Amino acid sequence: MPTKSEKSLEDLFHDTLRDILYAEKKILKALPKMAKAAEAEDLRAGFEKHRDETEVHVERLQEVFELMGKRAQGKTCPGIDGILEEGEEIMEEFKGTSTLDAGLISAAQAVEHYEITRYGTLKRWAEELGMTDAVALLDQTLQEEAATDEALTAIADASANDRAKHAA
Repeated sequence: MPTKSEKSLEDLFHDTLRDILYAEKKILKALPKMAKAAEAEDLRAGFEKHRDETEVHVERLQEVFELMGKRAQGKTCPGIDGILEEGEEIMEEFKGTSTLDAGLISAAQAVEHYEITRYGTLKRWAEELGMTDAVALLDQTLQEEAATDEALTAIADASANDRAKHAA
């Protein structure tokens, strides 16, 4: 029997939900910078599309908070802050080079993998907690994050990596 000071799976779910809400809002701010920095039109368009999707991800997270009867409030996430900082460094260090897009894709995929991990965990915990409506919302976002990751790989394979490899 848990003691009064012990935290439950629902507490952990809520804490992680706050973490990913913060992350999504930070990502919303980073995506326009990444789109502007991208050299290739398909990559720029991909970042712009994902920005629109990310706005919907935030809305879905707000719905999950509502389902819990909790206020939608983020919590500082050092993990995403570090990943986004690395992306900023790539944009600065490789600006104006044919290697930039490969670096941007790498940075974006680090973000996607973080999100996929978080949404996968949250979905599983929502299942454990019997939160059927939350499971559906989290799964939609999880599928979109995975699709974005695949689209980034396709752009890298189609052009960005080759341009970077042949950079003078």
